[in-house]
Amino acid sequence: MQWLFFEQYSHEPFIATSRFWYLTGKAQEYREALKQKQAPGYGALGVMEQHLANHAFFTGDRYTIADIGLFVYTHFAGESGFDLTKFPAI
Repeated sequence: MQWLFFEQYSHEPFIATSRFWYLTGKAQEYREALKQKQAPGYGALGVMEQHLANHAFFTGDRYTIADIGLFVYTHFAGESGFDLTKFPAI
């Protein structure tokens, strides 16, 4: 549950909303908000990177709903203006 809450409050508000603005052609209109979302978005990715550097999955030793919940917006983070090359464990 902790990782699902993390996704909703520390990940999604920064990465998913940024992606929405890029995909809907509103990146220019929201450019200041996009800049403000970079640091906390990278912070969330950093937390995930630290965990995944030492664990194959987010909880336990197998794929769970936590992995599913964090996968989608992380997978498309590049479309949100985030560079995932800095996060090899992700």
